Amino acid sequence: MLIYEHGGQIEQFVKELDCDICEVIDLSSNINFVKPKIDIDFNTLDISAYPTYDNLYKAIGENYNINTTQLELFNGGSSAIFTLFRHLKLKHCTIYSPAYLEYKKAANIFGYELDIINRFENITQEPKENSLVIFVNPSTPDGMLYNIEKFMDIWREKNCTVLIDESFLDFTNGISAVKYLDYDRLYILKSMTKFYSSAGIRVGCIVSNEQNILNLQESEPAWKISQFDSQYLQEALKDEQFKAISKNKNDINRSKLKQVLENSKYFKKIFTTYSNYFLVQLESLTAKQFQDMLKPHKIMVRDCSNFDCLDNSYIRIAVKDEASIELLQKVLSGFTDE
Repeated sequence: MLIYEHGGQIEQFVKELDCDICEVIDLSSNINFVKPKIDIDFNTLDISAYPTYDNLYKAIGENYNINTTQLELFNGGSSAIFTLFRHLKLKHCTIYSPAYLEYKKAANIFGYELDIINRFENITQEPKENSLVIFVNPSTPDGMLYNIEKFMDIWREKNCTVLIDESFLDFTNGISAVKYLDYDRLYILKSMTKFYSSAGIRVGCIVSNEQNILNLQESEPAWKISQFDSQYLQEALKDEQFKAISKNKNDINRSKLKQVLENSKYFKKIFTTYSNYFLVQLESLTAKQFQDMLKPHKIMVRDCSNFDCLDNSYIRIAVKDEASIELLQKVLSGFTDE
């Protein structure tokens, strides 16, 4: 695997199988299988004028119960990450790992000295003074939801700049780190593409105190998000029933998927998750061997061997629709009977 490769790399998979994308059951991608209702005709959208973002800021602010002066928009979560690393110009970064690989990539690109804290084995390890701390909550690729209060106390004592990635928090009933914005070195990433099932719509935002946001905006371009991206997300946020419906369907299907995994002989460990994916450790196969077994059935999973702290026995399986889960169960049962 490429060192920074992530889930949802379906194009190469399709080439290898010589099939159409619509034939693939993509369990590697952790994009929500439930979609919001969108009532918009993009053919009527006026794209002759430069976009304005006041309505989008307002919609996102209301969605997360924050002031519009406390957030800055970006062309997706990854763009926000790279901008923040470049803007802060710090010397050291501590990533609680395994974690989204774009953080390690950004740290390397911008010349940060990097420390990795293994969440599974040594989560109480303290970061260096003045480090940029990266903490993903719920975590990836395992979906654990943490109470960060005790961590915040440590990070404050160490004068750390903190970035909390809450890209999957909408799938849970967890409490946002927004409550800690009195700490003037705290930044929070909100990436709406996961929950709102819109990886092709590139809108993410950084939440922080008003002065930090003003400082960020000083070096940002005037137009970063297209009118199409903006209008789509505004329409998605208008679906007032979506959050409850999505959480309910994901909860139900997560339970179904967990049962399928627990009944299979191929998995040594199934990690506790609060999000829309499972990290599992294979009993004896490697991730590649397991994926090769699934290929004839056009099922794709996420090889997690390029995550820090994990090896080639780990895969991630996303929660998807009932038909996809039933197919996986049928395939795994067929393997068992061989």
